[in-house]
Amino acid sequence: MTKKEKSRSAATKKTKKSFEEGSLREIKIRVIGIGGGGGSIISGVSSDLKKVLFAAANTDSRALQEATTSKKIKGFHFGEKLTDGLGTGMDPQLGKQAAKDAIEDIKELSKNQDITIIVSSLGGGTGSGATSVFASAARQAGSITYGIFTLPFSFEGEKKMKIAKEAIKECAPYLNAVTILPNDKIFEVVDKNTPLKEALSKMNKILAFNLEGMIETIYKTGLINIDFADVRTILEKKKGSRKLAYLSTMEADLQDGAENIVKSAVSSPLYPYIVKDARGVLFNITGGKDIGLTDISSISENISKYTNDKAKIIIGITQKKDYKNKVKIALLATGCGSEFFAEELGDDEKKKPKKVKTPKNKTKKPSPKPTEKKEPDLKPVEKPIEREEIRRNAIEIKELMEDEEKEIIEEEDKWEKPTFLRKGLGRNK
Repeated sequence: MTKKEKSRSAATKKTKKSFEEGSLREIKIRVIGIGGGGGSIISGVSSDLKKVLFAAANTDSRALQEATTSKKIKGFHFGEKLTDGLGTGMDPQLGKQAAKDAIEDIKELSKNQDITIIVSSLGGGTGSGATSVFASAARQAGSITYGIFTLPFSFEGEKKMKIAKEAIKECAPYLNAVTILPNDKIFEVVDKNTPLKEALSKMNKILAFNLEGMIETIYKTGLINIDFADVRTILEKKKGSRKLAYLSTMEADLQDGAENIVKSAVSSPLYPYIVKDARGVLFNITGGKDIGLTDISSISENISKYTNDKAKIIIGITQKKDYKNKVKIALLATGCGSEFFAEELGDDEKKKPKKVKTPKNKTKKPSPKPTEKKEPDLKPVEKPIEREEIRRNAIEIKELMEDEEKEIIEEEDKWEKPTFLRKGLGRNK
C-alpha cells in the first residue's frame, strides 16, 4: 500500500468513526431562561431533568441569584457596565445593548448544542430586549432554536404588551418555532381572587411541566423512541410554513376515554390557539403495562383529527410501572392557527397573494393593447405609414414621416430624462 493509499484509508476510518459517534451520541439541549420570568420558569423544571443544560441570564444580579439556587442552573450575568447589576426596568433597548456587549459569551452558551430553548416573560426590559440577541447567537452556533414566551397581563398596560409584541417580531427571524402564552389565560385555571404571585407561580409550574414532558420524550427510551431526527423534522421551519407551536403535557385516567383525553391535550385553556391545522405533530404516550394497542390506536387517531390532512405525525410510546390505569401525553405541534400572532411571527398568509401579483408576466408577454405610458416602439408607428402610402403622394408621405420622426425623437428624449425631470415636463407645459 502506497503512502497516499494509507492516508486515504486513515481518513476513511476517521470519517466512519466520527459518523458512528455522531449517530449514537445523545442530543444536547440547552434551556436558557432570560430575565426574571424566564429564570423563574427554568428553576421549576431543572431539578427533574438530568441530561439538559440550564442557564439563567439576567442583568439583575439579585433576581439571578434567586433563579440559580440549584447547582444545575448556570448563572449568566451580563450588562454590568450599563445597569450596575440592577436590571433594565422597562427599557428593552438597554437590555438589547447589554446583550450585544456580551455577544461572544452568549454564543458559548449554544456552542455544540443541538437545540437551544429560550424561555422569556416578555414585556420588561431584559427579557424583551435581550432575547433576540440570544436567539441570533444560538442560530449562528448552528443550533435549532425554540422560543417559549409569556405575554404580560392586560392590567399591566398597553405599553408592556406593545413591548412584548415588538420583541416577538425581533426574535421571529432567528427561531424555528415559537410557543406563546398570554398571562391572562391563567385565570381560566385559577380563581380571579388568587394573589398575583401565586397566579404567576401556577403559570410557571404548568410551563415547567409542559417543557419537562417534551424533554423527557426526547431522552427517555421506550417501546417506540423519538430521536433527534424526529424532533428536527417537527421543529425545522420549511419555507412557507408557520412558526406558531403548541406545547402541552397532561395526565389522565384511561377510563376517561381516548376522545376526552385527547381533547384535553390539544385544547389547553392556557393557549389562545389549539392544535387545529397543525402541519407537524410529535407526541409521546406514556402508560402502564396495562395500556393496550386499542388505547394507543384510539388516542393517535383522535389526535390526527385535529391536524392538517398533510401533517407529519410522529409518535413515541413509553411504559412506566407506576402508571397503572393512567396515561400521560406530551405533545408538540407546529404550524398552528394562522389567525394568531401571524403579524408578529411574519406568518401572515393574507399578505402572500399580494406578493404574487407582480407585473413579471406582462414584461415577458407584452399586451397588444397600447397603454398611455408605453415606451416608444417603432412597430406601431410603421404600420399606419404603410397604409397611408396607398392614399398619399410622395411629398405628403415625406412630410408625414418627418413629423412623426420628430415626435418619436421628442418622446425618446423625454424617456431618457430622470423620473423627477420627466414629471416636471408635464407641469411646465
